Amino acid sequence: MSAPMPMTMSMAASMPILVVDDYNTMLRIVRNLLRQLGFKHVDEASDAKTALAKMRTRNYGLVISDWNMRPMSGFDLVREVRADEKLKDTPVIMLTPAEGNNSVPRDASVNSYLPKPFDALALKRRLMSVLGVEF
Repeated sequence: MSAPMPMTMSMAASMPILVVDDYNTMLRIVRNLLRQLGFKHVDEASDAKTALAKMRTRNYGLVISDWNMRPMSGFDLVREVRADEKLKDTPVIMLTPAEGNNSVPRDASVNSYLPKPFDALALKRRLMSVLGVEF
């Protein structure tokens, strides 16, 4: 059995990404950073329930979700995603409160964490790690 072919940047740039945050400014910041990095298909959801509905109608290559949302948290979103047979393998990067905040469980079944505030370089490093691509 041969190893899977690594993802190229052009493959990654064409995959749809879903950004989930209940703060519109953060949605805009993450969307703009992703576009600067070359990603063309970025969708948004302002809450976890809407995100789940979108994920059930479109196959996302990555979800970037805020941890602290109401009424359904990012942790609850990931739990629902991992319990869904069609969605369970979707990579998830969780946006968390500043480093050192111990309120975020590290067993949330996410692929990576990105503490706020972050810059383009930090996001790029997480994307490279999770997607296995070089920019």
